[in-house]
Amino acid sequence: ISRDGYEDFIQTDASINPGNSGGALVNLRGELIGINSAIFSNSGGNIGIGFAIPVNIAKAIMSQLIEFGEVRRGLLGVSISDVNAETAEALGLDENVQGALVQEVVPDSAAEKAGIQAGDVITRVDDEAVSSANDLRTAIGLHRAGDKVRLELIRDGKTRKLTATLSELTEAQQASAEDIHPGLAGAELADYPDEVPGLGRGAVRVESVAPGSPAELHGLREHDLIVGVNQVRVHNLKQMREIAGKQSLLLLRIKRNGRNLLLQIR
Repeated sequence: ISRDGYEDFIQTDASINPGNSGGALVNLRGELIGINSAIFSNSGGNIGIGFAIPVNIAKAIMSQLIEFGEVRRGLLGVSISDVNAETAEALGLDENVQGALVQEVVPDSAAEKAGIQAGDVITRVDDEAVSSANDLRTAIGLHRAGDKVRLELIRDGKTRKLTATLSELTEAQQASAEDIHPGLAGAELADYPDEVPGLGRGAVRVESVAPGSPAELHGLREHDLIVGVNQVRVHNLKQMREIAGKQSLLLLRIKRNGRNLLLQIR
């Protein structure tokens, strides 16, 4: 369970035993409402808090697997964060405003084409309320590439409504870092096509890092820019994969808030 994934779990006290993942969670009428996924238990048994993937998410994934043989998530093209009372005050908004704050808009993305700007607070998707960055991430991730979504946002204290046509989130654009090196497990990486100060265009951006993961323990942080691997400049995920290969040790050159860092990943 990651704070930055496409998630909206049902919490249940129904017994979930080891090996039950993928099984059905049903209501008293025998209707499928979720797919058992995980349990938080101090004992390691079935006593604890269970989590299940809601059936609407499972159905969306299932239909794409049947039609395409893979999941084709829609991509809006924004970097986002939660809106809290302090952020709302800084933006001149009511402290009770909830939504996803747009921190960055990717050039030539669906968001840019729709007119979304950094500083916007997205509050609704297709008439469904968005209370956090994770809500927006999940709502967009359940749509297919090419889908049109209606967005409601707040800009300069005024409510605006926009429509965006989602592009496709491909493997080349985003990937689990564990596929590149076990020491990077828990991080999500994506291509960063923009200018990197002093280095030209292109890098690999760390989209998220799961708390307590190997990636976090090795020093990787959200929004880091990976600009080099083992003394070779990298401009995208494809180059990073090729350079990393089957190397047991990776030396990552990182740009973080204007500083240069070198991380050893074993």
